[in-house]
Amino acid sequence: MKAGLIVAMTSEYEALRRAGVTGVIKSGIGKADAARAATEFILRDRPDCIINSGCAGGIAPGMMIFDIVVGAQAAYHDVWCGDGSLPGQVQGLPQRFDADPDLVRTACSLQTSRPLHRGLICSGDQFLTTPEDDARVLGIYPDALACDMESAAIAQVCRHYGVPFLSFRLISDVHNSREDAEAGYQDFWKRIADDSFSFLKQLLDRL
Repeated sequence: MKAGLIVAMTSEYEALRRAGVTGVIKSGIGKADAARAATEFILRDRPDCIINSGCAGGIAPGMMIFDIVVGAQAAYHDVWCGDGSLPGQVQGLPQRFDADPDLVRTACSLQTSRPLHRGLICSGDQFLTTPEDDARVLGIYPDALACDMESAAIAQVCRHYGVPFLSFRLISDVHNSREDAEAGYQDFWKRIADDSFSFLKQLLDRL
């Protein structure tokens, strides 16, 4: 299977390359750049699937830095299309985008040194820094595990083109306070080891 791999940031890209992962493209941060990169990738390279990886903030109780999240679903936390639509729902589309079940199953079968969680990843053009930020997202999606800025946008593009999709994320920060969130995020990049993203290489090797 020919997989297209998308990450947002230079730091994520470099971490994956150190882990031996090749064939990665860097989209840039946020929903617009993520959607653009996914569209260009699909139309140019015709991948059999798209995998979005990188880091995400953990918002579910018990999530820890370096835990791994398999995004069985992706959804927006910053979309509101008015009456007749659910919070987070783009009008005419589902509130949640389901990942490809075969990709989810393969990802969940990997042997990892860190806890692996399966569930919902939420996306929005906002870095969440406080417990109040987390509570707002959990008020829409009580089962949400993590938040990023790209997964749902790429999932929406993949749905449009009929390309199987999976978001597979490493937790970079958890939010007990604004200071804790920002300090934890900076510490994540100081502590990250060359094999921290090796779980993704395992997934690609299995496809």
